[in-house]
Amino acid sequence: MSGAPVELDKRLGGVIASLRERGEFVGDQLETLLIIPTKGSIKAKALLLVGLGDEDTLSLKLMEAVGRVALREAGRLGVNRIAFAPLIRDQGNKKLGTGDVETAVVRGMLLAYDTEKRLQKEGLSKEFTIDEWSVEAGPDYFDETVTGVRKAIEQAGKAIKDRSTDPLLKGK
Repeated sequence: MSGAPVELDKRLGGVIASLRERGEFVGDQLETLLIIPTKGSIKAKALLLVGLGDEDTLSLKLMEAVGRVALREAGRLGVNRIAFAPLIRDQGNKKLGTGDVETAVVRGMLLAYDTEKRLQKEGLSKEFTIDEWSVEAGPDYFDETVTGVRKAIEQAGKAIKDRSTDPLLKGK
């Protein structure tokens, strides 16, 4: 780990590094780990880590899946305010554009949220509402990130509009 993740881990007392060194969280694709921070370590009440796997398999398709996983975990946990930070650049990876990463993550999140709301409407999922999804971006990547989020909203909106409105339960 390098950059922002190291600073985060320091504030958490080294728990992430300890888990990685012990092989207890290896960061396989879409592997998740929920950490409840000790009081005063960070502002967040919970920290969800989502693994990206090997660097050579990093793709926008994977990042879209990360958005889906993050949204569904938030719903499962009953969380309604989320701050998301991919931390890819902080690790020195420049394979994917910052805006492209955010487009993929936010598109995945929005499409998953639409599905979750449809499941809720049919009584097939517990009720939850996301009140806030904040995207963390450093000053060097802010404009590209904003552009990526806007693109994701447009793409997800079109995809949702094209989705079937038929009930999910057959025969209803």
